[in-house]
Amino acid sequence: MYKIQVLLADDHAIIRDGLKQILSDTDDLLVSGEAANGIELMHLVREKQWGVLVLDISMPGRSGLDLIRMVKDEQPTLPILVLSMHHEEQYAVRAIHAGASGYLTKESDSELLLAAIRRVAGGGLYISEKVAGLMARGARPVVETLPHDLLSDREYQVFNMLATGMGLTEIGQVLSLSVKTISTHKTHILEKMDLANTGELIRYAISHGLAEQDE
Repeated sequence: MYKIQVLLADDHAIIRDGLKQILSDTDDLLVSGEAANGIELMHLVREKQWGVLVLDISMPGRSGLDLIRMVKDEQPTLPILVLSMHHEEQYAVRAIHAGASGYLTKESDSELLLAAIRRVAGGGLYISEKVAGLMARGARPVVETLPHDLLSDREYQVFNMLATGMGLTEIGQVLSLSVKTISTHKTHILEKMDLANTGELIRYAISHGLAEQDE
């Protein structure tokens, strides 16, 4: 029986192992490639034709949104399912606009994951009603653009990390960037959003449903 060739990209080995275990119980899906970072991912993307890419949007180094665009430049027809720890409000719309075919949080159960992989591998789009609503609101006139919509993808990534209370050094370590670079991003974020400090940034994120909330 033909199996869809799945490429996994996640910097956590335990996550990759868990996904491989879930997919190993299926008759139509086969994990035949793994990448722990953007460099490994792009090498594998160029190596062969894949059926679907399951991508963690928060790997170290280059922004996951940038990686989506790079992958689509190399393989325009490769379906990409983003599997993320971030709530849909934070990255889903940007991921779809960058070229992803679906977005799913890591809180989702295995049946939903398999359904999403099959949907995007078959050429479909997998998004929740919530994401569909966010995308519909994005079609409104530019005058309704919110301050956080002005941020670049990297700035938006840093914005979300700052909103969770992470410090500059910690963010730099996660993204493999210097503290100086993160500090520059923070300055640009505050300027673009007309915020005075990190406290105001956190309050903004909470009030707009953009901050990760502990259950």
